[in-house]
Amino acid sequence: MSGHMTPEEFRRYGKQVIDWIADYQEKIESYPVLSRARPGEVLAGLPEHPPERGEGFEGVLADLDQVIMPGITHWQHPGFFAYFPANASGPAILGDLLSSGLGVQGMLWATSPACTELETRVADWLAELLGLPEAFRGNGVIQDSASSACLVAVLAALHRAGGGTPPAQGGLVGRHTLYISSQTHSALEKAARITGIGADNVRVVDTDPDTLAMDPAHLDALIAEDRAAGAVPVLVCATIGTTSTTAIDPVRAIGEVCDRHGVWLHVDAAYAGVAAVCPELRWINDGLGEHVDSYSTNPHKWMLTNFDCNLLYLADRGPMVDALSILPEYLRNQATASGEVIDYRDWQISLGRRFRALKLWSVIRWYGAEGLREHIRTGVRLAQELASWIDADPGFEVLDHHPFGLVCFRPRWEGLPDGEADAATLRMMERLNASGALYLTHAKLPGGTRAGLPDGKAGGRVLLRMAIGGPATTESHVRDAWRRIRDEASGSAAVAAT
Repeated sequence: MSGHMTPEEFRRYGKQVIDWIADYQEKIESYPVLSRARPGEVLAGLPEHPPERGEGFEGVLADLDQVIMPGITHWQHPGFFAYFPANASGPAILGDLLSSGLGVQGMLWATSPACTELETRVADWLAELLGLPEAFRGNGVIQDSASSACLVAVLAALHRAGGGTPPAQGGLVGRHTLYISSQTHSALEKAARITGIGADNVRVVDTDPDTLAMDPAHLDALIAEDRAAGAVPVLVCATIGTTSTTAIDPVRAIGEVCDRHGVWLHVDAAYAGVAAVCPELRWINDGLGEHVDSYSTNPHKWMLTNFDCNLLYLADRGPMVDALSILPEYLRNQATASGEVIDYRDWQISLGRRFRALKLWSVIRWYGAEGLREHIRTGVRLAQELASWIDADPGFEVLDHHPFGLVCFRPRWEGLPDGEADAATLRMMERLNASGALYLTHAKLPGGTRAGLPDGKAGGRVLLRMAIGGPATTESHVRDAWRRIRDEASGSAAVAAT
């Protein structure tokens, strides 16, 4: 077989693919959540060399079932609690399919005006749905991930810190510094490496031992110390909903420090930011309007939009565009020269860009604000119920802070030193994950953390993380997971006692 797939062939196989996806969604609970494939197993099932002649699509679908599926960890499984959800809803899948079908490369307004203008509109829709500051309207852009958003923010902040001039040809001149906490996502350290700031110049601010939130007073002291030593403070990253425990940094107080020192404030709300679609959770936006230079959140986590879809907002897009805009001759066109359009190529690292707005547009139109709120509220409600069950069990303790869909907890390993208790918790987690019924991950608290837990006397520093928020996850799935966790802990405690 050779030649291009005809529209008729595409229609026939496309229907099979849609049916395959629908069947997968219907029977997803029949799969073990975590793939049981051994290293190299999928590779061994694939031919070493590409086919000389085209084989058609039937073989692709057959190998999908026989070779690929055993190597899949099922993120849409209702027992997937390991990481923040990466939800793939029907409207988002169809929106992504439309994007693939159109095959648009939206680097310039001129290369597809609808790609740019729909993105501008849905970014503003999301800002309205989340109650974000008015300054963000017209200043939103879809990135692939929060990591890219962090990198763009650092580049923009560097440009502003340098007085609007790009770094010298040999790189940055003098020492530049970034400010994070121990709970900040690792993307900030990576951004420091990429931009030439260097990991050694990433300053780690103390956190509150009860809340794990960044300490504004220590931040103030570090910035003052660095300035006195001749460094150029570039950016502070505050987090709304940290990856380990969903801790929340005091954005307003941090912003006041940044204002005093003239330092860019980026807010990473990758997971928790979309929770502000619910008015009762909009307290997480406190301080955004007065102090924040850039802000990002991921609809591809908790807002039913499949990966990848991050929204980055700027209070002033100027430093970002100035830092990233390069216009070779082959990109020059009348629309760009007019200054009347946005070219999103200047708002990201790469030149090319997918038509990601279609899937977010599809999701917002399908669910509406009401449906999105219901999805978030369901995740929060189930998390609160789980936390109440854990809190009522004398064999466990739960982290006090759980306002979203993540609950962190641990067994009480009475009589075990901290190190042995941590090891016991991790062994228990591995056994639970091997069962195929659920998938958990863990976090490790920094030394000296209280966070509503006893002082490490009966559990150590390792916590189990259970992230709730998948559209297929119901109360029965959460209750079943909790039953399995309790049973496993009881068996482990009996073994430890012998």
